[in-house]
Amino acid sequence: MDNRNNIYFYYKPNSNLDKTLEPLFDLAKKNNFRIVEDAKDANIILSIGGDGAFLQAVRKTGFRQDCLYAGITREEESGLYCDFELDNFDKMLETMQYAPLEVRRFPVIDVLINGESSFQCLNEVSIRSTVIKTIVIDVMIDDMFFETFRGDGLIVATPTGSTGYNKSTNGAVIDPLIPCFQVSELASLNNNRYRTLGSSFVLGKQRKLELDIIQDGNDYPVIGLDNEAYSIRNIKNITVSMGDKVIKTVKLKNNSYWERVQRTFL
Repeated sequence: MDNRNNIYFYYKPNSNLDKTLEPLFDLAKKNNFRIVEDAKDANIILSIGGDGAFLQAVRKTGFRQDCLYAGITREEESGLYCDFELDNFDKMLETMQYAPLEVRRFPVIDVLINGESSFQCLNEVSIRSTVIKTIVIDVMIDDMFFETFRGDGLIVATPTGSTGYNKSTNGAVIDPLIPCFQVSELASLNNNRYRTLGSSFVLGKQRKLELDIIQDGNDYPVIGLDNEAYSIRNIKNITVSMGDKVIKTVKLKNNSYWERVQRTFL
């Protein structure tokens, strides 16, 4: 058996879903795929659900570089990361087993908090105030002071993450073939006394973004890492950069990123 045929299914088990997925498991086995119980043994990691489930699958399995990820949506679910639906699962198996694999590569951002705790994000990192008071952040680009932000918070999004939280704040949708990350404002305060850029801006892969949180009573902001929220005390500094790490996903023919954007939003 080809070692690329080891599949791990990521989903939150429940009796109804387990029953729904039984035919899918049987179909995988009939097509000479081996279902494994530990993600470390898998060459293919499949999430069941929409984009949220896909992001969780990537995060919970450690942003693996030596395997392929794919997302399978259920009825009435949609996802920009998910190429497959339960009713076309056989097409995915055929693609993986017999056809030359077409692989997408989505860039990941590295997030360092207080110079100690490191995280990775496929979608975005966000920092938001948890009190009814503006959060104040000094924004540094490549160690150069850029601006002092005052408002509800900031979002730093990857190209694929640009269609999520970032887009809801009027940020631009970025082609994932462009290795970059985008910074967008949440309700910035702009008047005769305080001034920010007032728009999103995009930084190239080689740039380093540093967010220094001013300790003025808003010392317990919420950090959003993809679709998980963390409350970290005394956050003083967040550094965001982009390395060479990418998440590889299986691509169906005639289903480009922009076709999925069109299908989702237009």
